[in-house]
Amino acid sequence: MIVTKPVSERRSMIDGNHSSLSMVKQCSLLGLHRSGLYYKPCSESLENLIILRLLDEQYFKTPFYGARKLTVLLKKQGFKINRKRVKRLMELMGWRTLYRYKNTSEPDKQNRLYPYMLKGLRVERPNQVWAMDITYVPMRKGFMYLCAIIDLRTRFVVNWSLSNTMTAEWCKQAVEESLETHGCPEILNTDQGSQFTSDVFTGLLKENNVQTAPDKLPDLMPGTTTNDVEATIHSHPLNVTIADDKAYGQSADVPSDGDKKTFSQYNRNIIVGPLGQLGTVTKNSDGTLNIPSRPIGIAIYDRNSNPIIDLTRRAVEKILK
Repeated sequence: MIVTKPVSERRSMIDGNHSSLSMVKQCSLLGLHRSGLYYKPCSESLENLIILRLLDEQYFKTPFYGARKLTVLLKKQGFKINRKRVKRLMELMGWRTLYRYKNTSEPDKQNRLYPYMLKGLRVERPNQVWAMDITYVPMRKGFMYLCAIIDLRTRFVVNWSLSNTMTAEWCKQAVEESLETHGCPEILNTDQGSQFTSDVFTGLLKENNVQTAPDKLPDLMPGTTTNDVEATIHSHPLNVTIADDKAYGQSADVPSDGDKKTFSQYNRNIIVGPLGQLGTVTKNSDGTLNIPSRPIGIAIYDRNSNPIIDLTRRAVEKILK
């Protein structure tokens, strides 16, 4: 049938000078809309073609740039352009920004899935069940992965570790250190992430006769309160809010009212974020604000919101070494 042929081929069959068939009749027979015959798609402007060429060259230099940074870069080169236009041109040329994705629980289909063994189980003694999970801590540029192991009965933080990559070897090392220091639990509870179901990780547990129960973290046992929990981790944003040519930013050195309400329930409280107060903000000649940088780290408080210690990221990394 003619209608099954491509649109471009059917349009080529139209004869504007046909003696007996009008344009309306020809379009009806061929299953075409008349508007499609006269419409000519707009080509990109010369400026857009120049920008596309610049983006193509820039991708080989900074494939990790997103629309915001590219917009700033193009404005510095004299183009009057906004982020929406940059995003459209990025999609047109197929720009795919390279960065680490925040996916901490991606299962591996090749790894074995383990049954959940904590349903209905009473956790009544230390080292009966440990729980382990991975999250991420925001940094000034990107983020770091944080894994932690706690005892479900005592809520004691058995071990924790930071890394810029999320591998099974890293998780295995954290468990090895815990086993050497605190002995072996009966069960280690995790999710179904590929790190926890890999042969590298489960092999260590089998060698030490530790059962693995990948699934969700159970609720606190009756009679156990949040006062028994060893520590909590809070995160303060790195970004600075601009309002009326003034900059406002949070600091790990200054707990918020919400933080203080939570602090009273726990023995130790950790805030991850910028350290120190925001310095003097100056205005550049082009009208933009020059915001001083601040070191990233952690601030530790007791249950009364009294500061215990501040540690920069470099200090934390030295301790981990």
